This record gives sequence, C-alpha cells and structure tokens, in this order.
Amino acid sequence: MACHYNPRMTSNQSSQPFTEEDLGQFQTLVSIVSRLRAPGGCPWDREQTHESLKRHLLEECYEALEAIDQESPPLLAEELGDILVQVAFHADIAREAGDFTLADVLTAINGKLVRRHPHVFGDTSVSDAREVELNWEQLKAAERAQQGARKSPVDGIPNALPALSYSQLMQDRVSRMGFEWEDVSGVLDKIVEEVDEFRQASTDSEKAHELGDMLMVMVNLCRWQDVQAEDALRQANGRFRHRYLQMEALAEERHLDFENLPLDEKEALWQEAKTIVG
Repeated sequence: MACHYNPRMTSNQSSQPFTEEDLGQFQTLVSIVSRLRAPGGCPWDREQTHESLKRHLLEECYEALEAIDQESPPLLAEELGDILVQVAFHADIAREAGDFTLADVLTAINGKLVRRHPHVFGDTSVSDAREVELNWEQLKAAERAQQGARKSPVDGIPNALPALSYSQLMQDRVSRMGFEWEDVSGVLDKIVEEVDEFRQASTDSEKAHELGDMLMVMVNLCRWQDVQAEDALRQANGRFRHRYLQMEALAEERHLDFENLPLDEKEALWQEAKTIVG
C-alpha cells in the first residue's frame, strides 16, 4: 500500500500515541485505519475503494502463503497483520458508505463458526475430520436452501480463485455428494486415458481441450493424496527457479556461455544444481 500511518507521529505530537498494550489490540488497528481515512488523514488511504484494494488483498494473501512456504513465523506474523489491515480498510469503507460495520462482519463469522461446528458447540458427534467436512458442506447447503440459493455443490465457488484451487475445491465438493472414484487407481487410469486422448488430438483446439482435462485429473490426484495442487505447483515453481539460478551461477563460475551450451551439458548442470539446492 502506498501510504502507511506512522504510529510514532501525529500532526500534533512526536511521541508514541499508543502504549505497547494498545499496539497489541485489534481495536487499535481499527482506530488507526479510521484515522487514516478521516478528513485530514492520508490522501491515498481516503481515495481507496473496495475495488481499488482488491489487488492489495490478493497480494497480501499470497505473501502470507509465501511466508508459510518459507516456514518463517516472524514473516508470517507480519503478513497476517497486513491481511488484517485489509479487513479493517474494507470494513471502514463499508461503514462510511452505510453498508455494514466491522461488528456485522464479526457477528456473521462468529455465528457461522458456531453453527457449523455443532460437534463442538452442540451435541453432534463426529468420528474424524472427514466427517466434519461432510457436516460442514451439508450445513452450508441447508443455509443456502433457506436463503433460496441454488443447492448444487458446484455453485458459489469464487470465479477469482486460481484455476487449480477452483478445480480442487469443485472436485472436493462433488466428491462429498458421491461423485467419486472408488479408489485412487481410477484416477491413475484416467490420467493414462487423458494422455492417450491428447496424443490422438489433431487440432490445436482439441489439444488445448485435452490438456485442460489432463490438468483436472492431475488436480484430482493431488486431492486423493491430500495435497493442495496450487501449493504443490507453487513450490515446484520455486524449486525450478532456484535450480535454474544455480545452473546459471555454475556456468558463470566456469566461464561457460550458458545460453549456447548443448542441451546435454545444460542437463548435466541441472542435475548438479539439484544436488546443491535440492
């Protein structure tokens, strides 16, 4: 975000306006955001809307994911704070417009958590996490029905989700409705089938179609292995990047023209890089 409020400075004083205890409270964040967006606050912050902040919210979420991948608790704490800033900003924009308040946000989510955990806050019994997920989807479907919304499990998935995440969530949902292979061998057979169909495709559009089907089946395999496809690919991208950079570094150390090396020599560098960076 372009403008950050410095809690050590105000227009009237140069001392810290908040105690250490204050800084550890969510209400302090709400107050800071309100001050930023109030008349006389930060011009940039005052101009923001739900729409203009969309990319910032997405970026902060991805930065939190990266912190998790890096297994860095201090960085994760910082990135979660940045996400909370986004929540506070959107709530303040809505309050100013008269749409809803932060209390409405908290009331809705607290009520939802209680309703969808009857095995914790009620007398429902569950045997494992899978049953919890099934109950969650059934409760959500019942809520949608009460609201007059469509009941299909493939409805209500955000279109803005990355394609891999969208596919995995959709397949998760339909599997809970019984649209599922009996075991993982069905998924593996389907992968072979889709590869064969790709080989038989004769036009670019047919190949693109079959590649999409192959990706969906690979996502399904990830789901069967309890792996998030989006995370798996992001981490694979990271490994590839580190190995490629290491290849370039090795070539530079040896005064080799990396770009013009034969493919077999590049492959040798790749294998060496794998042993160095993993």
